[in-house]
Amino acid sequence: MKPYIKGVIVVEGFHDSAHLRKYFDCETIETSGAGIRPDVLERIRAAKSRGDVIILTDPDTPGERIRRIIDQAVPGCMHAYVPKEKARTAHKVGVEHADYHTLCKALEAVMKEQPETEETIRPELMLELGLLGGRNSAEKRRHLASNLHIAFGSASKMRKEMNRFGIREETVRKILNG
Repeated sequence: MKPYIKGVIVVEGFHDSAHLRKYFDCETIETSGAGIRPDVLERIRAAKSRGDVIILTDPDTPGERIRRIIDQAVPGCMHAYVPKEKARTAHKVGVEHADYHTLCKALEAVMKEQPETEETIRPELMLELGLLGGRNSAEKRRHLASNLHIAFGSASKMRKEMNRFGIREETVRKILNG
């Protein structure tokens, strides 16, 4: 019996939906790429009014763009991320290429944007922890993103994501120390 996923998962395309349904009992909405039509946004709004909506887009630039568009149009959605290195083939990157274990981890670690809260992750902290301006900064950010189940990116992008999801300084320190 397949694990049941509560809520509707928003993905980019048919292959993503088919891949998820191979492993999970779930409902999906497909954006059909970066040009999200108004009727698709309306379907996402309707799903959100009935319950949880989880955005699970590809870990690439178009996927992040789709995520931002949905976030602006339908506030309050939840977010799941698959690491780029775990969702790729030799030539492509996408949710459809992630294995069962990776998808389970992503869906278990769903994040919800926190209401306006204090900025707990400051630029000074990023510098202090070696997440910015050091030889290994990118690798440290990649490790952090993987453990926090957020999108990997520049120090500025990751700081915004951590603050957006209410991730605390103590959590970041614990992951980086060990």
